[in-house]
Amino acid sequence: MIVNISEAEKNFSKLIDMVYQGEEIIIAKNEMPLVKLVVHTPQKKRQLGLLAGQINIPDDLLEEDEDINTIFYGNNS
Repeated sequence: MIVNISEAEKNFSKLIDMVYQGEEIIIAKNEMPLVKLVVHTPQKKRQLGLLAGQINIPDDLLEEDEDINTIFYGNNS
């Protein structure tokens, strides 16, 4: 099914439902097809821990650093 942009704006929820049910919807401007609505399918699951063992996180990462505090807050002496 080809619909013009103005019709797609008015019936967007309905068009999404139609695509979800398997209908092919193409949105056109001035009778020229521009985009095709498709159901989103993830390419693959995200894999956690890809960089495990490749990054060194220092033990003092969360400790305050006086030099950085001075840069942000100035010298409070």
